[in-house]
Amino acid sequence: MIKLIDFSKKYNGEKDFAVKNIFLEADKGVTCILGLNGAGKSTLIKAIAGEHYPSSGNILLSDSSSNFYDVSLQREKALLTLGYIPEISDLPEKLYVSEYLFLYAKMRGLSNEELKKNLKKVVFDCEISEILSKKISSLSKGFKQRLMFSLSLISNPENLVYDESVNGLDPAQIIQFRSLIKKISKEKTVLLSTHIMQEVHSLADKIYILHKGRILVSGTEQEILLKTNSENIEDAFIKLTSEGK
Repeated sequence: MIKLIDFSKKYNGEKDFAVKNIFLEADKGVTCILGLNGAGKSTLIKAIAGEHYPSSGNILLSDSSSNFYDVSLQREKALLTLGYIPEISDLPEKLYVSEYLFLYAKMRGLSNEELKKNLKKVVFDCEISEILSKKISSLSKGFKQRLMFSLSLISNPENLVYDESVNGLDPAQIIQFRSLIKKISKEKTVLLSTHIMQEVHSLADKIYILHKGRILVSGTEQEILLKTNSENIEDAFIKLTSEGK
């Protein structure tokens, strides 16, 4: 589970808060943060991933035993519960795929036995058997993204956070991405940030609409449609954001 409790973030030198007074809870299934570029989605995601700290409030991540860890106060333990794909991924191009998976798994503290077991599952789930012997530099955009998914899953974390993870993928790759996310979310907490309405409609069990650093509404798609008297999530989003709430 992922919890943000009254989370606010103001960057040094900035007059206004990037995000303010955010309460968010993501449990097993897919939770989507929907917002335009610049709404504050990446600020939330990077804070969850421990890339920066709250100006105020707390970020809590739970493990398989339902123990919660504060990202600011217990960063190492908290991040062991997390698999993360940033919006822009920086892969070591000179390494082979199998080599990097092994090194990454060791950095996450996996034993040889755990690595063998988890790698077999990840290779199957992410369909990367054909690229294990290839250099990362030779991979297509789609396979690089599959590798990133593999890395996020290799240590079998409870929580998965993906920031605009379909950027640059073609339609066929996006369909594969959705299928993988649906499969993963049956057992894990998946938090996905996106500005693509179709992603939300296809994947989300719960939605948070973020605009100008604030949560405007949250709930299932049907709950949001009822709250906004809308026929679809696109109409609801337009109504909410055009009102400038």
